[in-house]
Amino acid sequence: MNSHEIVSRLKLSEKMALKYPRVCAAIDLDAILSNMRSMHDNLKPETKMIAVIKTDGYGFGAVPIAKMLETEDYIWGYASATVEEAMELRDNGVVKPILILGYTFPFSYDTLIDNEIRPAVFRYDQLEQLEERALLKAKTGWNGKVKVHIAVDTSMSRIGVRPDDEGAAFVAKALSMKYIEVEGIFTHFARADEKDLTDAISKKDIFASFIERVEKENNCRIPLHHCANSASIIQIPQAQMDMVRAGVTMYGMKPSEDVPTDKVKIGPALGLYSHIAYIKDVPAGVPVSYGGTFVTDKPTRMATVPVGYGDGYPRSLSNKGYVLIHGKKAPILGRVCMDQFMVDVSDIPEALENDEVTLIGWSGDSHISIEELGDLSGRFNYELACDLNPRIPRLYIRG
Repeated sequence: MNSHEIVSRLKLSEKMALKYPRVCAAIDLDAILSNMRSMHDNLKPETKMIAVIKTDGYGFGAVPIAKMLETEDYIWGYASATVEEAMELRDNGVVKPILILGYTFPFSYDTLIDNEIRPAVFRYDQLEQLEERALLKAKTGWNGKVKVHIAVDTSMSRIGVRPDDEGAAFVAKALSMKYIEVEGIFTHFARADEKDLTDAISKKDIFASFIERVEKENNCRIPLHHCANSASIIQIPQAQMDMVRAGVTMYGMKPSEDVPTDKVKIGPALGLYSHIAYIKDVPAGVPVSYGGTFVTDKPTRMATVPVGYGDGYPRSLSNKGYVLIHGKKAPILGRVCMDQFMVDVSDIPEALENDEVTLIGWSGDSHISIEELGDLSGRFNYELACDLNPRIPRLYIRG
């Protein structure tokens, strides 16, 4: 770390110790902004970006991130998974477009229309019910259209129309509706984060051919074509189209180990910290935590950390994970409990009660990444980030 990082880290530590001693997730908004700009630098200047901030911004905090990105011209808008997530953004003053990537249930159609939230559409009943709700609003003086994005299934077998005759008929129907405006059409890659990109590129070509077909058949140009996810932004330039969707990489996490990191500079944006609650010395032969899955084989100095799987810290780290204290590794002993776990500080004699514990991030010159923690716990990095629940306070850092 350079001197600026060291000073910032000391200030952060002081803030956490005073306000959030039990546990705190430190979110570096500058790093997120830098990651977005770095990705945009890898695109054509006219290519717009969607910031994917579903699941509360992958656990990082959707509202603070969206508010920060509102002034970035290249950001078209945001993507969420549910109408509730979209409305949290609207209720907090976010005005850019919001696209819901999954299925939206009919109970929320009035809310969507009133707040100009874009649903993904792929079922005829969606079109009919959205048209019906819009017609009722038109009778009360509303004179807009419901903007939608058509989901096309090329890879995932999840949601979306197939790129075939039936899918083309659905697109034609959507384009014919009086109160519906087809603003976009999109697909999602299942294998863009692999070394062999043959599958992703072939699915991009299928998607592009389908768009060409439906636009020709309907004598139109759908304004926004998009298919590129985080991995594609980095390594499939031909998938840019009109817009790309930045997800995991905006948070400084790798899509996978197979995605190169030399083309786009991505920096971590998350630190997870706690403090030692208690230190005790125990002799050999003492079982630790539930089930006694670890028994000391020598006199051991143990520290209790007041964090557990109730916070989203993985129970699967039991007996194999570690934390950093004074820049040194402290192995986890026994099972991680709901609210606490124990670590071995026998080799860290300077460790004292109330000292800082690094679960993710820097401690002195040592670092534990979310990728490493994911590997140790049998999860992948952004699953781990999403599982850090609201009981963990977030401390947002800028400047």
